[in-house]
Amino acid sequence: MIDRMQGTLEAIEGNRALLALRDGLVLEVLCPAFLALRLQPSVGQSVRLFTIVYLEGQGQGSSFEPRLLGFASTSDRAFFEALTSVSGIGNRKALRALVHEPATIARAIVEKDAKFLSTLPEIGKRMAERLITELDGKVEAFAVGATSADRSPVRIEAKGTLSALPPAAQDAVAALVALGQQRSEAEEVVTRALQRGLQVGSGKQAPSDVEGILSAVFAAR
Repeated sequence: MIDRMQGTLEAIEGNRALLALRDGLVLEVLCPAFLALRLQPSVGQSVRLFTIVYLEGQGQGSSFEPRLLGFASTSDRAFFEALTSVSGIGNRKALRALVHEPATIARAIVEKDAKFLSTLPEIGKRMAERLITELDGKVEAFAVGATSADRSPVRIEAKGTLSALPPAAQDAVAALVALGQQRSEAEEVVTRALQRGLQVGSGKQAPSDVEGILSAVFAAR
């Protein structure tokens, strides 16, 4: 089993991280949606991922291909394994559903917040109820530190329409949408990140490139 690996992050493409190891070896590592977003500012830097290797079928009766999944911590990896123990949730579906930190999702399960869970990509109302039922009593340890406020919808005073955003901000919105976030929410969090940088007396400048904008979005989570 490959427990973890460390290398230079060459690129993030959707939820695919390209990790360059020694001797020119570059591995494709599939990451949860929230982690792919968090890793965007780390392109070109050394990162460490805790991994799972599994075989993925390529159609009925066909051969299997090895896939490598990456997580920020052993705790995140353990929560993913708990999530995929639920009937109907495979590895790919779980990766797309994890648009929030595991602690936030675990807290929603513990508090039986089916409304919030049903908003996750790939998780409808019926699957949300199944998560609550099948993971009852199994994910409390992952919910430490999370609160109900972590899953409150983001609201801003200004109306952040995509057409009003600068090109770099539009690209940041597109990156968030590609990773499963609702467009309206993506526009809101990007606009809010820009506004924080423009606050009088903040001592900061509004981020002007895609990586800076995404970094500001992650820092607020």
